[in-house]
Amino acid sequence: MTTGPGGALLVVGDVITDVVARHRGPLAPGTDTASSIRTLPGGAGANVACWAAHWGGPEVRLLGRVGADSVAWHERELAACGVRPRLVVDPEAPTGTVICVVDTEAAAERTFLTDSGASLRLDPDDWSESLLDGVVRLHLSGYLLFSEPSRALVAAALASARARGVPVSLDPASSGFLKTLGVDRFLALVEGVDVLLPSRDEACLLTGLSDAADAAAKLSRHVPLVVAKQGADGALVARSGAVSARVPAVPVTPQDTTGAGDAFTGAFLAALLTGAAPEEAAREGCRAGALAVQRLGGRPPAAD
Repeated sequence: MTTGPGGALLVVGDVITDVVARHRGPLAPGTDTASSIRTLPGGAGANVACWAAHWGGPEVRLLGRVGADSVAWHERELAACGVRPRLVVDPEAPTGTVICVVDTEAAAERTFLTDSGASLRLDPDDWSESLLDGVVRLHLSGYLLFSEPSRALVAAALASARARGVPVSLDPASSGFLKTLGVDRFLALVEGVDVLLPSRDEACLLTGLSDAADAAAKLSRHVPLVVAKQGADGALVARSGAVSARVPAVPVTPQDTTGAGDAFTGAFLAALLTGAAPEEAAREGCRAGALAVQRLGGRPPAAD
C-alpha cells in the first residue's frame, strides 16, 4: 500500500467558504450570544490538499468547483498553501458556505450548518483522463457521494484510476450525510477504493458496531486498508479484518477542532507519497491533527 516518492497527489473534493463563529458556553435562544466570527477558506477536499502540501507532499493538485463570487480568493489561498488548484467556475451556483459554530469550552466541539453550493455540482464533464498524468495517488472527498452529479464524477475518476493502476483513498466525510445516503449504498459506491479514512462515528455507523476497533476491522474486509481517526484517542490501522496498529494521539489542548480530520488525512497521504508505511503515515496524521486543533479554521499555516 505504499508508493515511493516522485509523483503527485490529486485531490478531488469540496472547496468551501467557512464562517467560523466561536462562542463560550450555551447559545442564548432568542437573543445575542457574544462570539468571535471570521471568514476563512475551507472545504474537506481543499483542506486535505493544503495539509498534504504543508506536510511535504512533493506535488499536490486539487480539482473542485466554486462560484464566480470567490474563485480568485480561493485560488490564492490554495496556492499560498502550496497546492496547484484546478477550480471549475460554476455558471449558476455560488461557492459553498459552511457556518462552523464552535463552543470554546470543553473540547472545542463544533456544529456545521452547510450550504454545499457549487461544491457538489462537480460532474463527469469536469473530469479528464489527463488529470491523472503524473499522479501516483488519488484522494476523493466523501462529500462527493452526496449528490448525483458528483457521484457520477466519482465513478468516472475511480474507473480512470483503476485503468492506470493509481491507488485511491476516500474519507467518508459526514456521519449525518451518510445516514441519509445509506450504508449499503455507500459501500457499493466505494467499491474499488484502496484506503478508507473514516472517523470513529463514521466507522461505527458504516458497520453498526459500537466499538471503533471492531468497526475498523470489519470495514477492512470491504476496503484493503482502513485508518480510523479517533481524535484524542489517536488512530487505528486495520487490514484484512483485523486491527494491525493503534497509534496514539499527540496530547494538546484544542482551540478549534474544525478540519482536524482533514489535517490527519492530508499528512497521512503526504507520508505515503514519500514512501512511509501506513502505520508511520498514521503517526504523521496524528501529529498534523494535533497542530490543526490548536489553530482557528481547517487550514495549515500558509507556505513560506
